[in-house]
Amino acid sequence: SWYRMAAAAGLEQAQYNLGVMYQKGQGVAQDHAQALYWYGCAAEQGYAPAQYNLGWLYAKGQGTPADVHKALHWFRQAAEQGDTGAQHNLGLMYEGGKGIAQDQEAASNWYRRAAEGGYACAQFALALRYDSGQAGLGTARDPAQALAWMRRAADQGHAPAQFNLGLRYDKGQDVAQDSAQAVHWYTRAAEQDHLSSQFNLALVHDSGHGVPRDEEAALKWYRRAAEGGHAGAQDNLGLRYEHGQGVARDAGMAAHWYRKAAEQGLPAAQYHLGQLFDAGQGVERDAEQAAAWFAKAAEQGHLRAQFDLGLRCEAGNGVPQDTARALDWYRRAATQGYAPAQHMVGALLEREEQGDPREAAEWYRKAAEGGHALAQFALALRYDSAHGVERDYEAAHFWYLCAARQGHARAQFNLGVMAAAGQGTQRDPVEAYGWLHRAARGGIPAATPYLKRLAARMAPVQLAQAQVHTEGA
Repeated sequence: SWYRMAAAAGLEQAQYNLGVMYQKGQGVAQDHAQALYWYGCAAEQGYAPAQYNLGWLYAKGQGTPADVHKALHWFRQAAEQGDTGAQHNLGLMYEGGKGIAQDQEAASNWYRRAAEGGYACAQFALALRYDSGQAGLGTARDPAQALAWMRRAADQGHAPAQFNLGLRYDKGQDVAQDSAQAVHWYTRAAEQDHLSSQFNLALVHDSGHGVPRDEEAALKWYRRAAEGGHAGAQDNLGLRYEHGQGVARDAGMAAHWYRKAAEQGLPAAQYHLGQLFDAGQGVERDAEQAAAWFAKAAEQGHLRAQFDLGLRCEAGNGVPQDTARALDWYRRAATQGYAPAQHMVGALLEREEQGDPREAAEWYRKAAEGGHALAQFALALRYDSAHGVERDYEAAHFWYLCAARQGHARAQFNLGVMAAAGQGTQRDPVEAYGWLHRAARGGIPAATPYLKRLAARMAPVQLAQAQVHTEGA
């Protein structure tokens, strides 16, 4: 061929072109060793594009054993001739300390040279350094410079920069919040198959945050991102199939998408898949599989998985019954502030022979303060009976009241008894009658005879007043 004759005659551009043909297998069988040879011929003559490509072959170990020092040498040769790709790669090597001592200032200088030469990847890298105030720029964080370089890269079609710009407009970071601009930049990146942009674009359309809600567009972009392998989108698509949101309800498809995300390690998807195995929806019911997926999610800190795994360990559902392990999982969820788990920690500590009643009371307090009715009642009982805390009838009354207002029938009964006796609160037969009446309706057997005895002791005016109140309740 003409290229081969010209290359053999020493024409560096022909040598370079022949190297490209061998590297890509264009018109000849792909042969990285031959590509290395011809790039080397052109590179030795100072041809910058060949020096750049030769650097890549050494960096990747194609046609030769990987050699980071030779890669650095040829990138530098090309960079000093103004090759922006090589300048960018030098920046990467200085930033990461690959083949050379790490030097953030040198990294920034090479990024800047490439960025000023119009190389989009370098513009994005420089923007990130301005955004973080990274060493080597001689300044603190500079959002204006970060935004300017980000925009220059985005305008050239650099998808990560477009995504980052969309994220800034979406969150109002260093720019005025503008959902329309966020959608614009997410869309430009999404159309290049940038998965995070596709997912975020779906979220914006799904929520209708700052733009008209568009469930069809949301589903389209969730599906595109999910098919591209985005775990969050796969989990979200699974949720839509499970609940029939925008698609026909299909538990089998929900399980399909949950599994894809779960196998990538997404805790939420692992938990959702576990729930399907637990219920036998879309998959055969399998308590052991449910527990196994809950465990994977729980180990990554998924709060509900930790709590549900605690329940399973306590009951021996899909796993061997193990109270100590149950307590461990409850504690993990409890330390994340989950009130039902805090209540269960208190309950298990209370049942243990070696349990500390003061620690149990403290966990009940945490859950009670989080609005958990069972914990509020349990804590009230402890103040009432001086178990793990000093006896305090006023505190007992307060926590009974909190639980009673949430419909806890035993708390309502105890409040009625306290109001009738004036214990922890002022004696008030009308108030007592009201709470005892609610407790009786809530199924507390002792409430009805107590209510009768109380009514017999009440003045007719008080009883009439109490009955009027209960009729309206």
